[in-house]
Amino acid sequence: MAKTTTAAPLALHPMAKFQRQVTSLVESDVIKPTDKLWKIAFLFRDSWEHWKQELEEFEFSMQDPISDLLAVESWEEEL
Repeated sequence: MAKTTTAAPLALHPMAKFQRQVTSLVESDVIKPTDKLWKIAFLFRDSWEHWKQELEEFEFSMQDPISDLLAVESWEEEL
């Protein structure tokens, strides 16, 4: 019997997963790309402190528009 192999999926950076969730909220008209990042706090209640810290580590301000978060193409961290 022939052996088949599949490539292991690449692990998605946690911020990329967060970005996908926010994109989904924008596409569902729950939030707008022009809204400020702090508005996400109402939707991510229990985990907001974590995401706020992550955003700040990537030099986002809570006054930045959500569109700035959505525009990020790569979440690679500098070593």
